[in-house]
Amino acid sequence: MAEDRLFVQSLQKGLALLEAFSRQPGELSLNELAAISGIDRSSAQRMAHTLLKLGYLERGHNGRGYTPGRKILDRSFDFLRSRPLVERATPVVIDLQRSTGERVDLSLFDGTSIVYALRRQTKRETFFATLVGRRLPSFSAAGGRACLAHLPRDEVAALLDRAELRPVTPKTLLDPDAILARIELARREGYCLAQEEMLIGEVVIGAAILDQQGRPVGAIHVAGSLAEWPAARFAARFAPLALEAARALSGGSGR
Repeated sequence: MAEDRLFVQSLQKGLALLEAFSRQPGELSLNELAAISGIDRSSAQRMAHTLLKLGYLERGHNGRGYTPGRKILDRSFDFLRSRPLVERATPVVIDLQRSTGERVDLSLFDGTSIVYALRRQTKRETFFATLVGRRLPSFSAAGGRACLAHLPRDEVAALLDRAELRPVTPKTLLDPDAILARIELARREGYCLAQEEMLIGEVVIGAAILDQQGRPVGAIHVAGSLAEWPAARFAARFAPLALEAARALSGGSGR
């Protein structure tokens, strides 16, 4: 970014402190914040003090260390209410969850990753699997692959070159050729099926939501338990419903 004269490096450093919590959740000391964000301790101290005063950081247990501040949730609210797709998708996701009895999510496509914006869980879900804002690799998530299947093959190859392929579970697919084969299968079938790549014991169907130009902007996910559903039967039962919901949301502005 050194050649970009409009780029504000001090702002980048402040945001790097906040992003440190994505690598190590919980309370972080000043030294940990500096080490994880790659900022010298003196700069980290000034940035942390400023963010603390503004409410974007808070003191940890017994006044020690730092945790993300509640002010961050205000910005999440601003983001979600500014997205027409999230508003339009809310009743669709609620109805789909009621009709399937399974977890239903809306993710937003962000190139090499997806971000969950709406989540309607069942009682059996683990805590972290139900949180809005969770970011996952597009090449491993069912919704991400469904979105990639609607991009030109050369664009998919370029994104794959930039992607950081890392396992989320022992069954996360990491071989580039195998990943591309799954994306091609999604092109043919119109949806993607993934098993245990994000959560052990989970089977997920993803169907892409497209904008007016036919570009992917997000996806509908339906997730179930392999203890209750063989993968083929899960796909046969829920893929048509996921596709119907995704098509109902397609064709908008893409926001």
